[in-house]
Amino acid sequence: MASAFLAARVIENKQWAENLFSIKLDVELQPFKAGQFVRVQLMIDGEPMAKPYSLVNSPEQDIAEVFYNIVPDGPMSNGLAALKAGGTIEVSQPAAGFFVLDELPETQSLWMFATGTGLGPYLSILQESEVWQRFDNLVLVHAVSYADNLAYQPLIEGFGQNQSAQFKYIPVVSREEHAGALKGRIPALMSDGQLESAAGLKIEPETTHIMLCGNQNMIADARIALAEKGLKKHLRRKPGHITTEQYF
Repeated sequence: MASAFLAARVIENKQWAENLFSIKLDVELQPFKAGQFVRVQLMIDGEPMAKPYSLVNSPEQDIAEVFYNIVPDGPMSNGLAALKAGGTIEVSQPAAGFFVLDELPETQSLWMFATGTGLGPYLSILQESEVWQRFDNLVLVHAVSYADNLAYQPLIEGFGQNQSAQFKYIPVVSREEHAGALKGRIPALMSDGQLESAAGLKIEPETTHIMLCGNQNMIADARIALAEKGLKKHLRRKPGHITTEQYF
């Protein structure tokens, strides 16, 4: 199905940290699957510019929400950050992408690893009842450089309060100490066992599926660390244990 752009009105443009925002949009979304993305389009210097962003909202919500960071000298992200409530942009429809529950095999534990704004699709997925019904254990690992980038804490805390035995949230901060967070990078924390210790859960091929979303270096290095544990890339034609979505 060909995509088309629809006008969307800005409801809220929330700033989480100096470089970090989320924008809520009033737009009539077509049915989509949690984990999919849309393209957001702005007019920059008289020319249309579009970029893909995962939807944070669940398919049941009647808004669109995306989580984004400002790129220095990036016309698109700075244009988004400048938008105020009542402003208009365009959103592509329908949503697209394969970083969805339908593509995952049956297993006991689902680990969701994100760097930065790679958190977005997991928030959509975790607002769906299906993920809670399919997996015995859900682990969300969010890695950032500084603690003020650990966004969406009220929403994440809600998952833990409602499903405390099933859900574990592990924040990771690489450039400063932060109470309650691990310090370092995801691949190293995989290799030395700190993540498994924090979750109280083993990462092993027999019981585990891994989702990786974020920067390409994390994904590449995490796949190496996971290969040492016997986990391999998941493909439709060749089932495995690792599903990826590269952001930058």
